[in-house]
Amino acid sequence: MNCAISGEVPVEPVVSKKSGLLYEKRLIETHISDFGKCPVTGEPHTIDDIVAVKTGKIVKPKPLHTASIPGLLGTFQTEWDGLMLSNFSLEQQLHTARQELSHALYQHDAACRVIARLKKERDEARQLLAEGERQLPAAPEVASENVTISNGKRAADGGEQGPDAKKMRLGISGEVITELTDCNAALSQQRKKRQIPPTLASVDALEKFTQLSSHPLHKTSKPGIFSMDILHSKDVIATGGIDTTAVLFDRPSGQILSTLTGHSKKVTSIKFVGDTDLVLTASSDKTVRIWGSSEDGSYACRHTLKDHSAEVRAVTVHATNKYFVSASLDSTWCFYDMSSGLCLAQVTDDSEKVDYTAAAFHPDGLILGTGTAQSIVKIWDVKSQANVAKFGGHTGEITSVSFSENGYFLATSALDGVRLWDLRKLKNFRTFEFRNANSVEFDHSGSYLGIAASDIRVFQTASVKAEWNPVKTLPDLSGTGRATCVKFGPDAKYVAVGSMDRNLRIFGLPSNDSTEDSAQDS
Repeated sequence: MNCAISGEVPVEPVVSKKSGLLYEKRLIETHISDFGKCPVTGEPHTIDDIVAVKTGKIVKPKPLHTASIPGLLGTFQTEWDGLMLSNFSLEQQLHTARQELSHALYQHDAACRVIARLKKERDEARQLLAEGERQLPAAPEVASENVTISNGKRAADGGEQGPDAKKMRLGISGEVITELTDCNAALSQQRKKRQIPPTLASVDALEKFTQLSSHPLHKTSKPGIFSMDILHSKDVIATGGIDTTAVLFDRPSGQILSTLTGHSKKVTSIKFVGDTDLVLTASSDKTVRIWGSSEDGSYACRHTLKDHSAEVRAVTVHATNKYFVSASLDSTWCFYDMSSGLCLAQVTDDSEKVDYTAAAFHPDGLILGTGTAQSIVKIWDVKSQANVAKFGGHTGEITSVSFSENGYFLATSALDGVRLWDLRKLKNFRTFEFRNANSVEFDHSGSYLGIAASDIRVFQTASVKAEWNPVKTLPDLSGTGRATCVKFGPDAKYVAVGSMDRNLRIFGLPSNDSTEDSAQDS
């Protein structure tokens, strides 16, 4: 018997009490729940009006076309054709989906690049706006009786600028001065508790120093290392060359980390900015450049500063690492904001015209020392940009200035040698006579003084009255007879020397002596 709805043998047969017709249970239940009546007679029905019929297991008869081999083959062929058509349709859909996904990904990548560029431009604009807002209100406050704070000369009575005058500067605001003063107070307090580190190289160790390595960092066509600085926390040495490039050199590995190219003339001064990824360079091309590292470790120029009208001889970084000063042969020194590269003040002394050849901040940051081509050393109050002291006595151009870590002594080098100055009494208390002294440098602890001339001399520092004893004389192995710069490594474990050839030379303890000294220290 067949179902009255489907016409097929029911799997779960039920019979209606009212009509007596046979149905498939799931079909009649669905119809009653939807319409509430018999699908054949139209009489009202409920689920209670159907009764299940007990039967044996029902096996559906096979269709007639599957009862023969030709019928089966036809069925298989039909199913295979359907499968192939379905597969082809799926492949077309997959190809379309891939194209749409590829296009969407390309649009997303392009959008991300545009967003990143816009964010960078927005951040730069915000930074410049913030710097302008921070500095602009303080401009009228800047004043000094005998010092012009501008990019050029200004009449003392406030009249119009002369033909040599250039654009005015914003000035060092009260907020910046407060920041410098707070830094000075903190560093002065720390200095009172300062102790010489136990890891500092001993006098006996320095006496055994010899050349450990020589590294050709600059071009042979224009040899000569003119400036140098060391980042003690990472033991990285930066050199500025006559070949117009600056090189960052990793001393432990002996590898060049980066070569900074962009200046058109020799690099006269180079400085690391604390433990940040910034490097400053000054050049005879009248510019100062601020370099920053990228994610891949290479360095790129972030700012090119063109505020000077003559060769820039020196850059020095303030202890806050937020400001720096450049000194130039155009008779001015500039005070810059590090982050924006803005020149806040350009200072020249109207009392006498001098060309600045060297500059260094006092360790506490409120005093600036400058050397000149006229053999004069000038000390400046950074807050007021006033010249508060002046030292004479040298013969020839001042080549470098260096403050001791204790803040009491200033060392200056010139063509006639090196002079030591007592900043408390403002007088010269010792003189080392060397011909053509090119560089003078205190080590970070203030325990040793290095001098670069025709050779390299290392002295042990002492007081004003005590003798400053020579510790070691290192030969200039370049063959040029002119060592241009000297720097002490971390804890004075080595001395780095630049000369008029292209090689950076490292002097230190030979490996055997170094091992023995380490064993004795332990």
